[in-house]
Amino acid sequence: MNTPTATLLISCPDQKGLVAKIANFIYSNGGNIIHADQHTDFSAGLFLNRIEWQLEGFHLPREVIEPAFRAIATPLNADWQIHFSDAVPRIAVWVSKQDHCLYDLIWRQRSGELQAEIPVIMSNHAELEAIAKQFEIDFHHIPITKETKLEQEKKQLEILQKYEIDLVILAKYMQVLSSDFISKFSNVINIHHSFLPAFAGANPYQRAFERGVKIIGATAHYVTEDLDEGPIIEQDVVRVSHRDDVKDLIRKGKDLERIVLARAVRLHLQNRVLVYGNRTVVFG
Repeated sequence: MNTPTATLLISCPDQKGLVAKIANFIYSNGGNIIHADQHTDFSAGLFLNRIEWQLEGFHLPREVIEPAFRAIATPLNADWQIHFSDAVPRIAVWVSKQDHCLYDLIWRQRSGELQAEIPVIMSNHAELEAIAKQFEIDFHHIPITKETKLEQEKKQLEILQKYEIDLVILAKYMQVLSSDFISKFSNVINIHHSFLPAFAGANPYQRAFERGVKIIGATAHYVTEDLDEGPIIEQDVVRVSHRDDVKDLIRKGKDLERIVLARAVRLHLQNRVLVYGNRTVVFG
């Protein structure tokens, strides 16, 4: 679609008339709704909604939409956010030594599949700097040790601010972010294999092979203070058999990590993910 749109993501205590109130706000201001999806979590007593409308012909200027809608949202005790389709988010990709997810994200961004900019790559190792140079992306090598972690995270936060970053993607960044970092920058997506918690730590594919696992997979999730326990955005699995050796498991695992991470990032960029508690609703 060539004309820009606005997307509202909202969650609030469930009650009668919510769809009508939200739709009427858009209709009464001349908006044309093109997508609407909703879900009610009865166990949580929550109504969750994604609604997208065309800005062409909408009577309210962009800067007025949020304060105007706040008059409706506040009495509903709602959590909500509004996004515009022609805004281009800025992504920082963080890596360690594995390059498969980094290459995939850059390719998808350069081909136009991911509507975003990637102005900077950060790593706790220097091995992947050549990839950044190849694609003319700024690279920052920030080594991390137990003793220097908090100080180095301050540098990372300064770099995020300098590049006006909206989203951090941990594309096989093999470091745990501190709670202090998350409290200052919480818009972070991580990817990891699905062997957690059974095969945590080093060489998970080797130990999974030794156990004769029949399914491997990958999980993409938002990062929280609890390691690998944030709200899940996307997952997938593939079957393996006794004919697969460790190299096969690693190859299949990397394939899944690439595609699961790409799906999660695309869903996030399209404003299709609504987080509540430690769960997500992913609107199609």
